[in-house]
Parts: sequence; C-alpha cells; structure tokens
Amino acid sequence: MKKSLFNKFSMLTMFLVAITLLATAQDEKPSPAKTAEGEVNGKKITINYSSPAVKGRNIWGELVPFGQVWRAGANDATTIEFDKDVKVQGKALSAGKYTFFVIPGEVESTFIFNKVEKQWGAYSYDQAQDALRVNVSSEQTSKLEERLVYEVTSNGFEIRWEYGKASAKVE
Repeated sequence: MKKSLFNKFSMLTMFLVAITLLATAQDEKPSPAKTAEGEVNGKKITINYSSPAVKGRNIWGELVPFGQVWRAGANDATTIEFDKDVKVQGKALSAGKYTFFVIPGEVESTFIFNKVEKQWGAYSYDQAQDALRVNVSSEQTSKLEERLVYEVTSNGFEIRWEYGKASAKVE
C-alpha cells in the first residue's frame, strides 16, 4: 500500500513538473518588448518598442497601410529618447523622450517625433503634438526580417521589418 501511494505521489509530482515546464516554454509574448541603444557623435539614443513577427503576412501596404500613421511597433507606441539636442535629417530636435510614429510609403516614409510620451497604439495620436516630422527614403531589402527591429547605427537609426527598411541620419 505504501509503495502504491508513493508511486502515485511520484507520478503526480512528475506530471506537475511537466505542466510547469510546458507553460513556461510557451510564455514568449507575441510581440516582446525590446530596446535599441547606442551613441551617434556622443549623443545617446534609446528606442523602446514591441517587436511583432511577420508570421507569413504581407506587412507593408497591407497589415501596415501606406500613407497612414502607424505606431511603429506593437502594443504601446514606440518611444525614442535623445540625451542631448540633435538634428534628425538636418532638422533640430530637443533632447527628450518622444513617441515615435511612421507614415510608411513605398518610396518615402515620414518619421514623426510626437511630444505625448505615453500612448497605446496610434489611437490618440494628435498631429498638433508633433515636435518634428522628417521624410526618409523607404527601401526594399532581399533579407527577410521576421521580427520588427530597430538599430542605432554609426550615423543614426533604422527600422527593419519583413523586406522593408528606412533610416534617419542623426547629428
């Protein structure tokens, strides 16, 4: 009897451990939070965003329509912070934290730095709160970027997702 009870307890324990391991393994979020950081000419840039996956979808022009304001990520709107005054595409932008939006286009996109810091998506976006808008070239790449990626580069920052890429020069 004791051996039977011990066997049942052992089986129950192994079952609970297995369930816990499976639950933990599947805990990755669909759009995990990411941070891109770096310096350009001694000026620190920090970009906080949620990184959705392509998952076989057509992103540019379909999931993310051309010509419309997009939150530039998933979940909370993406934020970008500069520790010093900068010039983006040659236009002045004061040090601070901004919500970052994009109006994507096939050839040219608009990068928007909005003064309202905490926003969810682009639902409450107000153009009157824009600190700066700059136009940047949109490019097609041959490499699939499964997850949305921001990268601080030696001369600015870029956004890549699916086969699309756009970047801004920061001075």
